[in-house]
Formats: sequence, structure tokens, C-alpha cells
Amino acid sequence: MPISPASSAFPTGTILGYPRIGRRRELKKAVEAFWSGAMSAGELETVAAGLRQATRDRLVDLGFGRTDSSIPESFSYYDQVLDTIVAVGAIPTRFAELVAADGTLDLTGYFTLARGEGENLPLEMTKWFDSNYHYLVPEIGPETVFSLASDRIVREFVEAKAAGFLTRPQLVGPVTFLLLSKASDEAPAGFSPLSRLNDLLPVYAALLTRLADAGAEWVQLDEPGLVSESIDVPRADTLAAVASAYGVLGQHRIRPGLFVAAPYGSLDDALPVLAATAVEAIGLDLVRGSVPLAVPGLAEKTLVAGVIDGHNIWRGDLAGAFEIVQSVRALSDSVSVCTSTSLLHVPHDVRDEKSLPAALVSWLAFADQKVIQVATLARGLTAGRAAIAGPLADAAAALAARSTAPGVHDGSVRARAAALTDSDFRRGNYADRLSAQDAALQLPALPTTTIGSFPQTADIRRARARFLKGTLAAQDYRNLMRAEIGRVVALQEEIGLDVIVHGEPERNDMVQYFAENLDGFAVTENGWVQSYGSRCTRPSILWGDVSRPTPITVDWSVYAQSLTAKPVKGMLTGPVTILAWSFVRDDQPLGETARQVSLALRDEIGDLEAAGIKIVQVDEPALRELLPLKKKNHADYLDWSVGSFRLATAGVADETQIHTHLCYSEFGVVIEAIRNLDADVTSIEAARSRMEVVREIEAGGFDHGIGAGIYDIHSPRVPSVEELTALLDTALESIPERQVWVNPDCGLKTRGYDETVHSLHNMLAATRVVRERRGAVVGV
Repeated sequence: MPISPASSAFPTGTILGYPRIGRRRELKKAVEAFWSGAMSAGELETVAAGLRQATRDRLVDLGFGRTDSSIPESFSYYDQVLDTIVAVGAIPTRFAELVAADGTLDLTGYFTLARGEGENLPLEMTKWFDSNYHYLVPEIGPETVFSLASDRIVREFVEAKAAGFLTRPQLVGPVTFLLLSKASDEAPAGFSPLSRLNDLLPVYAALLTRLADAGAEWVQLDEPGLVSESIDVPRADTLAAVASAYGVLGQHRIRPGLFVAAPYGSLDDALPVLAATAVEAIGLDLVRGSVPLAVPGLAEKTLVAGVIDGHNIWRGDLAGAFEIVQSVRALSDSVSVCTSTSLLHVPHDVRDEKSLPAALVSWLAFADQKVIQVATLARGLTAGRAAIAGPLADAAAALAARSTAPGVHDGSVRARAAALTDSDFRRGNYADRLSAQDAALQLPALPTTTIGSFPQTADIRRARARFLKGTLAAQDYRNLMRAEIGRVVALQEEIGLDVIVHGEPERNDMVQYFAENLDGFAVTENGWVQSYGSRCTRPSILWGDVSRPTPITVDWSVYAQSLTAKPVKGMLTGPVTILAWSFVRDDQPLGETARQVSLALRDEIGDLEAAGIKIVQVDEPALRELLPLKKKNHADYLDWSVGSFRLATAGVADETQIHTHLCYSEFGVVIEAIRNLDADVTSIEAARSRMEVVREIEAGGFDHGIGAGIYDIHSPRVPSVEELTALLDTALESIPERQVWVNPDCGLKTRGYDETVHSLHNMLAATRVVRERRGAVVGV
């Protein structure tokens, strides 16, 4: 029999992770300074160590213990999956020269995997389950040699211990790591990364031994892959992998206690499999899932009840959460309180928001407030409900006040939504629309465009900041933005793009800009959340019924159109993406909220069309992101998400061309939904995945326009004409020329002008090469 490695009880209250970018985005700034050469690796390490220490200190101040493993070590310089790739030595062969003789990778090499270098493409990036966080996709093949190549997780635990903290190291679990991997370029057809599990487990076992030797009492292995039915691996294979992985690791004699966390949904059939292994603690997401039935072996586990929503910012029903925790006690005598997911998805502290209305603030809980909620419920577990009666009553009062607050319900908005009929969701026949648009637009074969935004310079950001502070007059700000639009339009004319955008200099963020101009939303000052790497966003707060008081984008688009004879695209963010990238009210179904947003956008599109804008792009990059992880919920989601897009776009004439944009998601499972959007042109990410998606499009029989995103804007590298030509050729092998548009894979806001201009010139050069080779002419 193995020795039980858990030398102490699991903490009564904990979280699955904490924001790691810094309260004022200190990590983002330091990482970008390192990239630019303004900061050394040692200086970056110092900044990161300071942020880790500040997090530990903060969590103790909020009610967690210093030496009870309640504080997770969840820091990352870029991405937790990338950290695991580096830890287990799963470096793709194209980056082999970055690896030192002892198998290690320095910080420069670490970031090169994420950002690419020269001809070496970066790791593919896609969405982390149903969140707006992006992870880097491991590439695993028969040639991958797993080894314990980085001990950073051990060093950070030792760092904490030296400062007087006994923390809980955190790592992506082995099953989820392989489920999220793709087959490497060297792998044979049909290869499954999960087949390498037995080769990977010794590395995890070695790491567990190193952590135990360092004094770790618990380790957290994140296994969200176990709750998802959207991963393209047979469920039986996943369950067998769970049994194998935790059978092996559970029997390993020299290790910390194993806490397997399963956020973003319910474990369902994976729960009895986990319960049959020797893991000591199992994390249950009881916000997305429900209290499970008793299964054999569960009574011997510590059940970590994820009852505080880590995915949203509402204060919620604290008394209801406490009752759920109490009900879990029927399954096990050992119960702890936790967040449902990592707090990576929410901002640091609502007390940093000085401009939000006091009533709204009383309804909210950011990361720090959620830690306090966990600590409160943990106290109730040990001392009884009476000990926390005050906080429970305060939360109930805030919830009641929210339900009756002005603006939460707007009768006119609800009446308009209730009056909709089927005809409000339908456009004319696509073939008729295509003919009308060809005649109206007169575009060449393989028309070129961009996704919308152009680089936002420091001057633009400073002007916006001055305008918001009141130190720049409104007319002066308007003149500066118009000047930038003029420059961007002239640049696109010079490059040779066929469809022009105004560049969006006036927009701070593709969702926040609309939130600032729609009723029912609020925006934050410091509510930063990591999206990927150093990229941070400030999700808006959708708290009430939504309507559009005045036009939002029309003046800017009309001004851009006045500067060119080429068609200018009006640029809007779609209803699903506005919901996905905001913190959305949780007191009504998402579909109901989406319909309200759609009606506001429908009004905006109508005004753009009336003003002479012939092309309108309604971006929906989050369509796949919100797809539920459980298949039983797919149909309802696809019904309201597709319906909301169609409601927004169906009011225009045949001659008006509707575009949409999707990025960084696996499209195969929603290809029918993309078709049902009925957009005239859909632009997609294709470069990082090396055109994998076009084969899915071909297999799905998609017959509308497709914008093949051949220029990867999430990397600073400039793709060559030859590379872009090859990608375009690959697209045309699967998609008829009539359907293909040429564009970057996403907006250019985060890039610099030099690399952007160079890359766009190369994109146009590649397009000309292919046009000439294929004899493409205007109207063909």
C-alpha cells in the first residue's frame, strides 16, 4: 500500500488561481519592456518575483492562511499551457536550437515559442474552454521527448517558502495537457497526442517528487478537459486516460497531496473514475454544474466546492452558495470552499473603481471580493452559519436592491423584443444578394481588405486620454481622429487594398467602445483582465436592459468614405461577442440579453446603410467561444446566438454586403452555425493553424464568401511574399476562387506601423502573384 502523502488537511477555503498581470498591469509592461530590449531578463524576473510576493501578501490580508496551502502559485509570464510545455520539454523541433544542452529554455526562448521568430511560426493559439482567455496549443508527436526540462514551479514554491508561505503549486494536469494538444508536423496521419500519456506521466511523477522534497504538502492539477464534450477525442479514451493517469500518479509514493480541479462545468462520468483513484481532493464547479450524486470512493475524498463564480463579477447569492456547500457535506465529511474557476478571468479589486455608481459597486465582486467571500463561507463551515449571518444578509440585501433598480428592466426595450416575428431574422436569397453586390461593388477576384483596426499609436492613446480627462476639447479631439483616419485611408490606397476601413482610432476596445455608447452598460477604469500573453482588456459590465440612444459609428465611416472612391466597411462588434467579452448580467437568459443588443446594432446598421455605406462588418470572433462544453446545451446556444446575429443584420437591402469575422477557435463543430449566420463574407483565422480550417470549410460545403486570414497579426514577425502566396494557394485548393477574400486574421490595433505596412505590402504582392497566375480579372 502506498504511503498517504498528504501530511495536512486541505485548506477549508481556497481559490483556483489569482490574476497575474498586476493590479496596474505591471507584468504586461515589464514583459513588453523585455521584448523591446529596455529590460533585462534579470530585471523581468525581479518584477515577477515582486508581483508573486504581493499576491501572497494580499491573499493573507483577505483571509487566507500563510502556511495551510490555501494560496495557489498560479503565476505565469505568458500562459499556463506554455509553462507546462516548457516544464515537460515538449518543444517543437523547429525550435530545437533554442534549447540549451541541459534541455532548458531561457526566457527569450520561452517567449519565442509564443511569438515566433524568422521563418519559425509560433505555437497556434486558441480559446481556453468557454472563456476569452487564449492558450498556446502544444504540438505532440512520436518524436516528442518528454523530460523534466524546467523546475520553475519548484523554484517559485521555494521562493514562497523562504518568505514564510506554504503555498500550493499549480500545473495543467496531464490529461488536459494532451487533450488540448495537436499532432505535430512530424506525426503520422491519425496520430493522437493522448497516446503519449504513459510517456508523459514519469515527468509529472518526477516533478511531484521534486515538489515533495521541497516541502509542498499539496499540488493542484487543473483538468478542465474532463468536463468538456467538445474536445475531438472519444469520451471513452478520455475516461481511460483519467483512470490511467491518476492511477499512476496516485500510487506514486513520494509526492504532495493531489488536488485535481475541474473548472468550467460538471465532471459527470469522469467523477466516479477520479473517485476510484488515490487522489486526495477533487474540485467541483458548482456554478456551472450541480451537486453530484454519491459515488463509490467519494466519501474518502476532500470535496472542494466551487460555489463562488470565478467567471463573472456579480456578488451573487452568498446564502445560496453556503447552502450548496452544506449539501456537499452529505457526500463527504471533508469539504472545502472554493471558486468555480481561476480568478484569472476577473479584475483585481472593485474598490479601484472610483467612477462606477455606488449602487452598481454594491452588486459586484472582483477577485479580492471573491476571496473574501470564500473566506467568509469557509468560516461558516467551521463556526456555523450564525458566525457569518451578517455578510449573508448584506449580500441578500444587495441582490434584492439590484432586482428593482432603475434601468435593470426597461419596458420599451422588452416590448420591442416581444414584438419580433420570423421575418425580422431573414434576408433575401444569397444568390440574388451576390449578384446585386457584384454589380454594386465591382470588386476584383480575390478582393483584399483588413479586419478593421489599424495600429494605435502613442499619440492616439494620449489624445484619447487627454479627451477623457477634459484637457483636450471635443472638436480638437475630433480633428485629430479625422486626421488619423485620413492617414489610414491614404495608406490603404497606396498599398492597394480593395475595400477600405477607417482604422478605428477613436475606439479604445472593440467592445468597450460600444458599451460606452449603449444604455445598460458600465465601463471600468482599472478592470483589466488578461486575454493572452501581455494582451489585456477591460470587459464592460452589462447590468441592465440594452438600447442605443444615438448613432455610434456613422459619422466616422461616412467621413472615411468621403476620402476614397473605394468602398469603406462600416465596423461593428456583434451581439455574441459583446456578451462574451463583457461581464453580463446573470439574472436572465443570455439569449434574451443578446436579442436586446442585436436590436441596438440593427438600428446602427440601418443608419450606416442609409448614409451610403455599402459594406458592414459585424465581428463575431466569440461565436465558438461561448459554445457550451456540454453537447446537450449546444442546440439552444446555437439557436439564440445565430438568431441574434441574423436579427442584427437582416434589415438591409440585397446590395448591402454583410461581413463577419471569427478568430482563434476550432470551427469544425460550428461550421453549420457559421453558414446559418448568412453573412455574405466570413473572414477567419487561418495562418497560425496553417490553413487547417479551410479543409473544414470544404468538408462543410460552405458556399458564401470566405476571407482567408493569411497574415498572423498576433506575432511580430513579417511573413514573406512566398509564405503568404503558399497560404493563399492552399486556401484556393479547398475553396473556389469566387468565394475567397484575402485579409489578415485579425485587427491590427496591437501591432506597430512598420511591421504592419511591410506585411500588408507582402499580402498584396502575394495576391497579385496568385491573380496573375490564375488569370483573375475584375468581375471574375
